[in-house]
Amino acid sequence: MRAIDTLRTALMGILTEKGLAWPSKTVIEPPRDPRHGDLSVNAAMLLAKEAGVPPRELAQLFARKLLERCPDLQKAEAAGPGFCNVTFSPGFWQRIVTDIEAAGEGWGRSAEQNPRRILLEYVSANPTGPLHVGHGRGAAVGDSLTRLLRAVGHEVHTEYYINDAGRQMRLLGLSVWLRVRELAGRDVVFPEDFYRGEYIVQLARTMLDADPNLPDMPEDQGQDRCYDFAMNAILEGIKADLADFRVEHQNWFSEKTLVEDGAVDAAFAALTANGHTREQDGAFWFATQALGDDKDRVLRKSDGSLTYFASDIAYHHDKFRRGYDWLIDVWGADHHGYIPRMRAAITAMGKAGESFDVVLIQLVNLLRNGKPVSMSTRAGTFETLADVIKEVGTDAARFMFLSRKSDSPLDFDLELVKQRSMDNPVYYVQYAHARICAVLRRAGERGITLPAATDPRLLAALDTPEDMALLRKAAAFEDMLAQAARALSVHHVSHYLTELSGLLHSYYARHQVLLPEDEERSLARLALLRAIRQVLRNGLDVLGVGAPDAM
Repeated sequence: MRAIDTLRTALMGILTEKGLAWPSKTVIEPPRDPRHGDLSVNAAMLLAKEAGVPPRELAQLFARKLLERCPDLQKAEAAGPGFCNVTFSPGFWQRIVTDIEAAGEGWGRSAEQNPRRILLEYVSANPTGPLHVGHGRGAAVGDSLTRLLRAVGHEVHTEYYINDAGRQMRLLGLSVWLRVRELAGRDVVFPEDFYRGEYIVQLARTMLDADPNLPDMPEDQGQDRCYDFAMNAILEGIKADLADFRVEHQNWFSEKTLVEDGAVDAAFAALTANGHTREQDGAFWFATQALGDDKDRVLRKSDGSLTYFASDIAYHHDKFRRGYDWLIDVWGADHHGYIPRMRAAITAMGKAGESFDVVLIQLVNLLRNGKPVSMSTRAGTFETLADVIKEVGTDAARFMFLSRKSDSPLDFDLELVKQRSMDNPVYYVQYAHARICAVLRRAGERGITLPAATDPRLLAALDTPEDMALLRKAAAFEDMLAQAARALSVHHVSHYLTELSGLLHSYYARHQVLLPEDEERSLARLALLRAIRQVLRNGLDVLGVGAPDAM
């Protein structure tokens, strides 16, 4: 936020003159009551003992010096036990309009002082069936988090981990094989845990139509063939659904390649070299308890088979080998207990704690007119992501998925998000953008031409409390993005856009923009609205949501 940077720079200069160091616990933020100023800083309370001056007296000194140093300040004063509150001049806020005009699509983007090379892995659903609405939330969060981290200057690469090995995939092959034989009129016995969805029947029918002799193959060969066909068909469907959902994965990583390429052996060697493994009862163990886990874990069983944990360790070790220094995984909330043991593995690899983070995705309660929609992949009663996109659209689905903190449950009512009303969160924000576009079109129809770069002198006409509220909110966009990126929390963006849209709708209801008798004020207000439109568009882009010109 420009205001925070301006205040910090000026205050640092004052502290240097006084021989004082900048306290690490200094907080600069808006006061709870807006009437107390634009920003409040607690530095005087942190430095009072070192300076040998009472906190409030030191805050008064800071206030006087800030007014001398910073011409953009209108007011500075001590408050409470030693806060220093400052108010910026209207001209400072008015210049935000020309700053946004100059930056355009780059408004809000920043250059991270310590950019990192990140691998962000998300969705990674087993290719045993189509993506459901729960996967959609993880997809929206992962993709938008990628956009957010790139916006603040990080190098982010995206990846989907294909679980193409293990029992669930073999069960998929068996389920399709049994359906093939059933369709061919053979007697079959279905296991209790087989996949029941209609998509399994469709896959079996496609295979049988292509090869009527398939049911006569030896069972092992038939299951293998069904496994290969079903997995590839489902995976292609997943890729198509994610593309329709505007979700990017630069790399699709096969679990099978971990063993084939020696990644498992390399990971085991790294853990052993650091003294964290042991052989016991014919099994290979990882001593995770000493690293914060609740017990030690088996990586390779006595029969030679690998555990899921072994594959995950090998996968993350491979990520580091590929040169990434920050691994971010998006997991379902039911994997919360898995985080400590994976952190233990990261530590055992000799990596710092901050090199690994997990973003958890809570369940989505899919509703229709307030009534739950049943979802179960194996039972085949789920609502697919493709169906949701078809019914409500990508924009509405993405915005709803990102409207709450990702580790909080989300109620998603299909009927609500289709409504063209202010009760619909995505409509509320998109309509703010469309409303500004409509005003700008009307201005053009009346022959009012807004120059690409507004004359700063015109902006003095932006002098109402509502003008200032919009300007302050627009100025906070960059800082909001930076905070959201640090917290790995994309919902801050949707909340910000909702608040900005609320200010815009209130402004539109209170103030006439096109004033026949006051051309300068009309131009100033048009410039303000155009700047707000740019902020809305930039924020929606981080969410992967469109910014329509008309609705």
